Amino acid sequence: MNRGNAIKVLFAAALLAASGSALAQTKLKWAHVYETSEPFHTSSVWAAQEIEKRTNGRYHIDVYPASQLGKENDINQGLTLGTVDMIISGSSFAAKSFPRIGVTYYPYIFRNPEHLIAYTKSDIYKELTRGYDEKSGNHIVATTYYGTRQTTSNRAFTKCSEMKGMKIRVPDVAAYLAMPRACGANTAPIAFAEVYLALQNGTVEAQENPLTTIEAKKFYEVQKNIVLTGHIVDHLNTVISGKLWKSLSDEDKKIFSEVAQQASEKASSEVADSEKKMVEVFKKRGLNVAEVNVDDFRKTVLEKVPFEQYGYQKSDWEKIQAVK
Repeated sequence: MNRGNAIKVLFAAALLAASGSALAQTKLKWAHVYETSEPFHTSSVWAAQEIEKRTNGRYHIDVYPASQLGKENDINQGLTLGTVDMIISGSSFAAKSFPRIGVTYYPYIFRNPEHLIAYTKSDIYKELTRGYDEKSGNHIVATTYYGTRQTTSNRAFTKCSEMKGMKIRVPDVAAYLAMPRACGANTAPIAFAEVYLALQNGTVEAQENPLTTIEAKKFYEVQKNIVLTGHIVDHLNTVISGKLWKSLSDEDKKIFSEVAQQASEKASSEVADSEKKMVEVFKKRGLNVAEVNVDDFRKTVLEKVPFEQYGYQKSDWEKIQAVK
């Protein structure tokens, strides 16, 4: 073979390899319901790019924020239907497949965000996520701190009993309703988009959400008391469809898991830092920020909210409480 033909053969081989590489690239969809400005999205975009880089371009992931591929219930179903490959979603949705994992929403199960992060590295976390995997067919690769749920109200309170008769907007999620109802409040499941107006016109006199949400939705404009009830340390799971997980090699499973966990740590840290700043921001705006007797709230919830009512197991609660 002369030199000219040899070069042509090598060039053709290079083209074939390049086209083969392009054909071998798997395109994936990662969906969530959060805004593009939120750390849950920015960390997902980072993770998608990092996975593509670490797998040498074998996987390309497009991230779809802000409910572009459906609401939270839709994207959870999408994992099974095959319309999405990865999602970020709360444990309340995971609990529909495996009720036990919902115990992480039981009020006051976590002492603080640090306790939640410690839980994600514990044996009980492995046990509960494995149970979800087995029941749903999908796989949880990481858990992110979303924010601690606090209360805003027209009147300040420090004890559980002082919430008696208070009309409070709470999402229609069993675990979210547990604390207000245990304290004797009247709950109203008003749509999230209508909460500001409901507070403004007095339809309800209180609501509960993380401080970052209270800031973003400007609830502080129509409520003068921020009560640090800290009743739920909220969190989100990064979930991979069973179909995708089974198709990954052991090496790729490790890459997807490690990157998702790094993204989770990044987002969790950003949320925690934002919350610390928010308390001072609200005080400077002239709002009354009140601490509560957490032991009083926790004791009342434990007395009035049976674990079995939600399909939880007290032994799981005890194991999580024991995590340091």
